Amino acid sequence: MNGWLSALRAIVAREALRFLHQRGRFLSALVRPLVWLVVFAAGFRAALGLSIIPPYQTYITYEVYIVPGLCGMIQLFNGMQSSLSLVYDREMGSMRLLMTSPLPRWWLLFCKLTAGVAVSILQVYAFLAIAAGFGIVLPLAGYLWAFPALVLSGLMLGALGLFISSTVRQLENFAGVMNFVIFPMFFLSTALYPLWKMAESSRLLRDICALNPFTHAVELIRFALYQSLNGWALFWVASGFLVFFLLALWGYDPARSRPGRD
Repeated sequence: MNGWLSALRAIVAREALRFLHQRGRFLSALVRPLVWLVVFAAGFRAALGLSIIPPYQTYITYEVYIVPGLCGMIQLFNGMQSSLSLVYDREMGSMRLLMTSPLPRWWLLFCKLTAGVAVSILQVYAFLAIAAGFGIVLPLAGYLWAFPALVLSGLMLGALGLFISSTVRQLENFAGVMNFVIFPMFFLSTALYPLWKMAESSRLLRDICALNPFTHAVELIRFALYQSLNGWALFWVASGFLVFFLLALWGYDPARSRPGRD
């Protein structure tokens, strides 16, 4: 057991040091959602006619409504960036060295996920603190309730990125793959607008949003920030994590290795 914990500490510490040395990554993780919050929110609100939204027997402004979606955006981008580092590690050979450890492969991959989730949660709470400075203050207890929701959503999105990284053989191809994953998942979700508003435009798009795992991650965070549990979202996020993680384990199975792959 000590060896397992040592591996966890070492992998998390390595990811933390990498994050500290990449200050641009932290700044970009904050600037991206802040631009949506400060600049685009007014335009979306005017275009959609969403000055107030009643999702939970209360009325909230559009800026407050999209905050959970922007938290999910941070975790989505971080999950993909962490996976990008895995592709780099695989090309450099350090991933192969890690996989030669006597510890189970599932534990090593879970440690990588945990390290990425820890970094993403730090970024989310930094964003929430800055948002509070703009006057977007949520219930104080909601920040504590959101923590387990952020852990689970981060694990699901990180596992998705982990699976994608197992299918990419070259670093140059990963950026294109991310564009086909991040933007459809973000825009076809409830991050920026509720399902009932999407249904007014297209029933098909509404159904796609409802099936999008990112939608359930956003709703899990959104309910948690208001000290409530969305059981349906919890089920789908936990199921999504399990499915994506099993796919990642399959993708990183040494028995599937081909020339040029780890």
